[in-house]
Amino acid sequence: MSSKESAAIGLLLGLLESRYALRVLWALRDGHAQTFRLLQDSVGGITPNTLNTRLRELRDANLVGHGNDGYSLTSQGADLVRRLTDLSAFAGKWATSQAKKSK
Repeated sequence: MSSKESAAIGLLLGLLESRYALRVLWALRDGHAQTFRLLQDSVGGITPNTLNTRLRELRDANLVGHGNDGYSLTSQGADLVRRLTDLSAFAGKWATSQAKKSK
């Protein structure tokens, strides 16, 4: 991996590790725009101030956009979420193995 690729991955991971960033993206994954209030409910447990900050960061990164209907993923955001869907399958298997381990 080149240093340029490493830097790009570092930037993306830095953004995604911000509190609730992945949850915001995941809440928008179905492609339907959500108002601020609906998105706050979809994410769960996020304060309005934190949601505002995450949305600003995700909009600046061109992963989330805002239109008349509310917030939605941009084409880049949708591409990222498609790539993260494999995480869902992994998480299910991992959670099952963790449950077995704790018995």
